[in-house]
Amino acid sequence: MDTFSKSDPICVLYTQGISNKEWREFGRTEVIENTLNPEFVRKFILDYFFEERQNLRFDLRMKKPLYINEWCLCFAFNRGLPGKKCGNIIVKAEEMGNCRESVMMQFCGNKLDKKDFFGKSDPFLVFYRSNEDGTFTTCHKTEVVKNTLNPVWQAFKIPVRALCNGDYDRTIKIECYDWDRDGSHDFIGEFSTSYRELSRGQSQFNVYEVTRSILPSLYQYCLQVTLLSFLVDIEVTFLDYIKGGHNRSFLYLALLFYYCTLLLLSHYRTCFPGNPTQPTSLHYMSPYQMNAYAMAMKAVGEIIQDYDSDKMFPALGFGPKLPPDGRVSHEFALNGNPQNPYCAGIDGVMEAYYQSLKSVCLYGPTNFSPVINHVARYAASVKDGSQYFILLIITDGVISDMAQTKESIVNASCLPMSIIIVGVGPAEFDAMIELDGDEVRISSKGRYAERDIVQFVPFRDYTDRTGNHILSMARLAKDVLAEIPDQFLSYMRIRGIKPSPAPPPYTPPGHPLQTQI
Repeated sequence: MDTFSKSDPICVLYTQGISNKEWREFGRTEVIENTLNPEFVRKFILDYFFEERQNLRFDLRMKKPLYINEWCLCFAFNRGLPGKKCGNIIVKAEEMGNCRESVMMQFCGNKLDKKDFFGKSDPFLVFYRSNEDGTFTTCHKTEVVKNTLNPVWQAFKIPVRALCNGDYDRTIKIECYDWDRDGSHDFIGEFSTSYRELSRGQSQFNVYEVTRSILPSLYQYCLQVTLLSFLVDIEVTFLDYIKGGHNRSFLYLALLFYYCTLLLLSHYRTCFPGNPTQPTSLHYMSPYQMNAYAMAMKAVGEIIQDYDSDKMFPALGFGPKLPPDGRVSHEFALNGNPQNPYCAGIDGVMEAYYQSLKSVCLYGPTNFSPVINHVARYAASVKDGSQYFILLIITDGVISDMAQTKESIVNASCLPMSIIIVGVGPAEFDAMIELDGDEVRISSKGRYAERDIVQFVPFRDYTDRTGNHILSMARLAKDVLAEIPDQFLSYMRIRGIKPSPAPPPYTPPGHPLQTQI
């Protein structure tokens, strides 16, 4: 601290590595001298990944190396000088939106040049974006309109970043050709414009004379291309829904409690997943490390829980015999309360899971459809997009009701829900790969899924050979959650649901509201 004046603060941003959890300096602001209320000008630009837990740490220091305060985004803790309040750091974040616009345009031609000997012309347009070095890159081609000198091309949509890289005054060159079957298209003419000029819409400013480099005077006043329409659309992102208050993402967990007895020649009974007190069981409760089920739950749940407002998660099990009568259940509450299966946070889910292992008898068969239908009933009751459901199924790969499961997934594909399947153990997962539907869209009884809602990964592919379970869990979460934002957005787009407006920014007490004029 300065003795005879105020402080000269600087803010240093650190990011935390996924594998080693080490903090590394990402960048630092400028120094603002002699103030206790700095407003730093320099911004930090970071990539955002939904499927990763991205911890950030802000160190506020003096110009001379002296520690003042530290603030960590995800853990939200403050630490400063012992026994002394060091103030607050206000962090404002926004998604970069310079190139999020897309534009819908339509053009028509008038009195274009006749190029075909036995007909008129088959014209089409080619759009070029200018580069910083003066060259041009093709960014769009229209369809060919056959045998006409007055074509009306179909409207097309193109991202602004592809058209001009967000620079509204950058030159856009448009060439007109007559299509030939052999690919030697005849050049009709060209003109240049810019995004700013096009944004004026249909007017006298967007009627372009199509000229040729050879004998331009011959064509200058007879060939025309006219802009018929120009409509700008801001592409919404996953973060737009989060900022608008869409923080009701329900995570349902379904765990396999399946006991498979293998009869070998010596009549040896092996446990797989088996008795949780035996090391051979996939549910083995080791005092030294988590089993595969627990690691998968924790890896995925710790990411998802940050997007849920109340962090209460229903956890279901399927496949075991329940006390006291030993009946087989395919959707029982892990916490033992079927009227209220919700657990407080992922830690609550883990505790319920461990307690259930002590009371249930692992059995079978393994049916997915009851759990999927259970979640689908809740998702079907939400029509406004205010809630989105994520079902996490952890299984050893043995599935007994494949046909019913495929039908349940097809039915659920039109609902606000996604399904994550994590396969544990050494079993073959051919059935799960079919359910994933990345290559072939899943179908049932002649009906295809409306959209892809299933993501499958085998846990063994993420086992770190060095025994680094933190790295294994981070890799697993990254891959299984990577498709969730796109699946979420696909549902919202199909239903025409727009994000709610973001709430006004936080204003510290005693600071006047700033009005933009």
